[in-house]
Amino acid sequence: MRSRRAPGQGRLLLAAGMMILGGFLPWVYTYAGPVSGAVGGGLWVFYAGLIALAGGMVPAARLRTVIIAQSVVCGVVALGLTLWQVVHALSLVGLQGWMPGPGLVLSGFGGVLCLLAARQLSQVRPVQA
Repeated sequence: MRSRRAPGQGRLLLAAGMMILGGFLPWVYTYAGPVSGAVGGGLWVFYAGLIALAGGMVPAARLRTVIIAQSVVCGVVALGLTLWQVVHALSLVGLQGWMPGPGLVLSGFGGVLCLLAARQLSQVRPVQA
């Protein structure tokens, strides 16, 4: 018998894909050229995306609290690193000379989706068998 995914696990899988892809795309475009996310924080977002991918694939009936914890940790990592990157760039040069890249945007939205998936998974009540 095939187990069904809990509501929120599909969102977690989408978030994992966004974070995995966003970790290697350019995070910041400057006049000197693009800055890849894989050089710094993007690598950590990639690792968090792999953990989120695992959370989206395990059966939710038995490991619901583990999946919720994974989603929260991955969302905080992805969202925290992208917000830090934006604040850091703003503090260095202000709004002049840089533009956010697709990796930064994908990583940030992947973090938001992870947190939304954790909220959705926490509101699901298990079915008594």
